[in-house]
Amino acid sequence: MGRLFAIEIVYRGIFQKNLAKNISRGIVLAARHAGKTGISFGRYGDSPERNGIPAKNFAIVATDDETLQEGMAKYEPREVDITIAVDDTLCKGVESWAWYGLQPINRLLKPGGTLLVTTMHDFDAIISMCHRKDYPYQLALLRGIPSFSGLWVYKDDHTDVRVLGAIARVLPDLFDLDAVEKAIREEWNDDLKVASARKAADRLRTRVVLPTEGNPEKPYAFELPRWYELREGLSIPAIPVGQGVADPVTGQVGGFRPARNPTFKKFSTRTMRPVVDFDKCVKCTLCWLQCPDSCFDVTPDGYYDAHMEACCGCGVCEAVCPVEHCITMVNETAFTDNRSQWEMWKQDKDAYRAWVQDKIRARPPRQHGFRIRGQYVEEIQQLVAAGVVDRSLGERLAEDVTAEPGEASAGG
Repeated sequence: MGRLFAIEIVYRGIFQKNLAKNISRGIVLAARHAGKTGISFGRYGDSPERNGIPAKNFAIVATDDETLQEGMAKYEPREVDITIAVDDTLCKGVESWAWYGLQPINRLLKPGGTLLVTTMHDFDAIISMCHRKDYPYQLALLRGIPSFSGLWVYKDDHTDVRVLGAIARVLPDLFDLDAVEKAIREEWNDDLKVASARKAADRLRTRVVLPTEGNPEKPYAFELPRWYELREGLSIPAIPVGQGVADPVTGQVGGFRPARNPTFKKFSTRTMRPVVDFDKCVKCTLCWLQCPDSCFDVTPDGYYDAHMEACCGCGVCEAVCPVEHCITMVNETAFTDNRSQWEMWKQDKDAYRAWVQDKIRARPPRQHGFRIRGQYVEEIQQLVAAGVVDRSLGERLAEDVTAEPGEASAGG
């Protein structure tokens, strides 16, 4: 039996669907030029993706057909050589549409495998978000702003080929840079993409992560009911009626918090979250009314507190808020927990004001890419300043509308 290689690409549904497809397909093409055989596929046969939902593509490659068939007999690999996270906020954990509970981004990594992350952060920031593993693995950082685009748009910023160059560096047994170059010329026939791939391999930074490093929290776990515990027929308990909210200072109970699914959380879909300045809030109710996920709790004193386990970070609340800087969307990497902002404010308003100012002042750029027309142009300047894009070599970013609507995902 030959050698089997498995690579998963974890991405944000809709925003990065075509990026993940290009990476997965590019891996198989490069592997073919290295004398191997493989297949690229998504987790789903249809397309039940939604904005920001963590989703996966896989590239399975083998040294011979028989080994490939054995590998393809599994719906999903039990372990992978490389996990690619094309958005660094995925390092906090993954809860996909096909719900398995919140899982560590590095869950499938085999001992000595590589977690490859596109990010502008350093090793310490990324490691602090990743759950610990029982054995060492390699962390590889590919400098760059997470590449988000829309339903009908593909952001051709060379992230796809730069990931291929990085793979040639961390897993040379799969393919080398010459094979990557042949695949790029076959697929895109673009000299600049070849240059980007080779430069990414040179600039890639790697570090071994030990079992003592990382987020020590235990990943979410649950027990499936045993056969004798199952109820007759098919019954799905309704979500119960909600209840009041207790003031952390006065103990007064009032307002309303809708009951929510006790196990399914939406926060893993989030790349940014709202920060609410309660001193500026005029209690207009618009955030509560317009939130598509009913994530706002009504507090006893009439404020609206975004429940962080239910917030998916869409940014509608910021968009409808009539008070300037009352609600500000901040990159998810700036936070380490899901605690209530209203409770923080009630317990110590001066400390909370300082906390808000710190989060807003130091916020990394928004990530969804829909804030203003021309945002991509702004990002180019950031990438040039960070040394990711070298203008002297003619590197560029572009927005390309997909020619075939089927190339983009249905849903929204």
